[in-house]
Order: sequence, then structure tokens, then C-alpha cells
Amino acid sequence: MSDLVVVVYPSEAKAEEVRQKLFDLQKEYLLELGDAVIATKTESGKVKLNQVVNTTAAGAATGSFWGLLIGFLFLNPLLGVAAGAASGALAGALTDIGIDDKFMKDLGDNLQPGSAALFVLIRKMTADKVLKAVEGFGGTVLKTSLDETREDALRDALRQAGNQ
Repeated sequence: MSDLVVVVYPSEAKAEEVRQKLFDLQKEYLLELGDAVIATKTESGKVKLNQVVNTTAAGAATGSFWGLLIGFLFLNPLLGVAAGAASGALAGALTDIGIDDKFMKDLGDNLQPGSAALFVLIRKMTADKVLKAVEGFGGTVLKTSLDETREDALRDALRQAGNQ
């Protein structure tokens, strides 16, 4: 079972810095992420999602490849690429992997303009080492599916940044 953690940071740059740190921890096999998305609120009040994987673009690329291959079989590669890209982009746009976009936008509405929320879907983690690694970044826990003990440990680790 995966755990969801949402932490608010004063800027998108700080949230991105933490996300990159989590990716580094994943490379060290201390963490397995299902998704890591940054939501920001513009001055006009619109919520923007900065996702790691663009499913529409990935779908279009995959569809183009298969369309080209099928197009060669039927002696019309250009038509195959166009049809494949369109169907792949549509499939990619309809595919939502990881954290639900509507959920993130709804929570993002509560942000102050200029601040950012880091949404992290954690499949597995070595909690003590991960908490130690994110200790100096600060942030405020907005929402989590962690049990009470682990949530308190996370809040304490984030609070450490203010005490240094």
C-alpha cells in the first residue's frame, strides 16, 4: 500500500529542490516513489501541476512509433504516424497515473499565490534515513495518509529546519 504526503513550501524552487532530493534518495534505494508532483498557485488564482511524466506526450510518441510501423505495413507511413500520434495522445491524456489531478488541484486551491505543494506518493521507504535527509528543508505538512507516529516524525523532521 502506498502513502500520500503533501507538504507546502514557500516557493516552487524549494519544492523542486526537495523533489530532486527525493529522486536522489530513490537512486540510493531508500525510497520508492509512485509519483511526485508540484502544485503551484499563480497570482491569478489558477493551480498549475508540474508533473514528472507528461502522459499526453508519452502517448503521442508511442502512438507515432506504432502508427509508423503499421503505416509501413500498409504502404502509407505518413498517415500511420499521424493516426498513431493522435490516438496515442488521446490515450495518454485519458490515462492518469499516480495521484489524481482533480485531488491535487482541489488542495492547490488552498495555497497562497507563489507557494507550492509537493505531492509525493510513497510506495516504500526506509523512514529513518529519508526523514533525516529531508530534515533541513522545512515545509508544512498539509495532508498525509501516514499513521500518527510516522506523521509526527515527519512534522518533527520538517520543524528542525526552523531550529537550525
